[in-house]
Amino acid sequence: MQIQVLFFAHFKEKTGNQAVTLELPTELTVAGLKQTLAQRFPAVAPLLQNSVVSVNREFSFDEDRIPDGAEVGIFPPVSGGSGSPTVLRITSELLDLNDLVRQVTLETTGAVAVFTGVVRGSTRRGEAHETIRLEYEAYAPMAEAKMAQVADEIRARWPAVEGIAIVQRIGMLDPGTPTVLIACSAAHRDTGCFEAARYGIDRLKEIVPVWKKEIGPDGEAWVEGHYHPGKDD
Repeated sequence: MQIQVLFFAHFKEKTGNQAVTLELPTELTVAGLKQTLAQRFPAVAPLLQNSVVSVNREFSFDEDRIPDGAEVGIFPPVSGGSGSPTVLRITSELLDLNDLVRQVTLETTGAVAVFTGVVRGSTRRGEAHETIRLEYEAYAPMAEAKMAQVADEIRARWPAVEGIAIVQRIGMLDPGTPTVLIACSAAHRDTGCFEAARYGIDRLKEIVPVWKKEIGPDGEAWVEGHYHPGKDD
């Protein structure tokens, strides 16, 4: 059988490959593939225990079997349906707040709650440090599919939400630069748009495959999350 394996963040750096095609003598489970990759790329062997794996753009787990011809993603934990407007995008372009608000605003809209993440140049909480820039990377096709899942979850929890925008910027970004935008519109401010926007960013951090490398005066490192997706994700 033959499969394509895509590497992201430090897996890409340690293997020296964005993607490899593997010829395998027999069908493997995800656990078996990890063993194969550890043998072929010893530099990533210590990282595979904490890796997240997708098969054909869905999260997969050690016991799951990998079919012939599959597209497999290897990456660290991360960091619509109702006819209403839904904007889901991975982009290297500047985030235009006014344009995104316009896209989720209907004739019935009276409130738009927006969360925007920004590159922080100086961190004081926890271990204090300075940041020169951040590099964002994404598994774009899967990321946009998971953004759609987040939008569906928002609408299931807050039916009054009208429009939803989830946009993540990638590439090299300097301090003060907006990196992500979540916008939720509704007829009234007290019908869940604040809570929905908060849920959107929290859920994006859990299941949308986007990572960041922090570059500072003393070096650089990929920043890993702590959430490991489950079968319900």
